[in-house]
Amino acid sequence: MARSHGERKNTRKKLRRSKRERGLSPVSRAIQQFASGDQVHVHIDPSVHKGMPHHRFHGMTGTVKGERGRSFIVEISDGNRQHKKELFVRAEHLRLQQG
Repeated sequence: MARSHGERKNTRKKLRRSKRERGLSPVSRAIQQFASGDQVHVHIDPSVHKGMPHHRFHGMTGTVKGERGRSFIVEISDGNRQHKKELFVRAEHLRLQQG
């Protein structure tokens, strides 16, 4: 059988919701706003496919650098903290860092 090489390969457990969280996402998560300089966690919502970052960035924390359309530009240090990467992520996949 041929192997899948798509964007969502190897994400069976990572992109799964718990039983109590299944169903539609709350609208408040889609309309939340972030200011530049805010620290945010990348927490992928598997029910929303638009603006979804690659699954390797799930669980990382970054800084909001700005907005582009409906998405936010999030800068993340990847690897050994020397490489900076910019992600274009929609608000449904971001959570504000508390504290």
